[in-house]
Amino acid sequence: QVQLVESGGGLVQAGGALRLSCAASGDTDCISAMGWYRQAPQKAREWVAGIPTLGRTNYADSVRGRFTISRDNAKNIVYLSMNDLKREDTAVYYCHARCRGYDYWGQGTQVTVSS
Repeated sequence: QVQLVESGGGLVQAGGALRLSCAASGDTDCISAMGWYRQAPQKAREWVAGIPTLGRTNYADSVRGRFTISRDNAKNIVYLSMNDLKREDTAVYYCHARCRGYDYWGQGTQVTVSS
């Protein structure tokens, strides 16, 4: 079992920045990849960025160049640094981890970008 807890969401003006954190606990040694998803009102959840335990980071086209995903393996924390935020980035952001073929999710953190 893996537990994920996000933090760092909030209200920010367009063009601003936020950094989300996701702390993993439990059976963290089994995690093969972590990432971030988001869900805007009346929209499906969409993938934002991923960082495997081994390999390169990858990003959705909509955030590439503005968002950066990073991981502190010693602390079992994954970060999402978001710059040049746009109104369309408004969503609940969810941390995701994959472990032995199972998907684990955090409770979500709200990001609201105002104009």
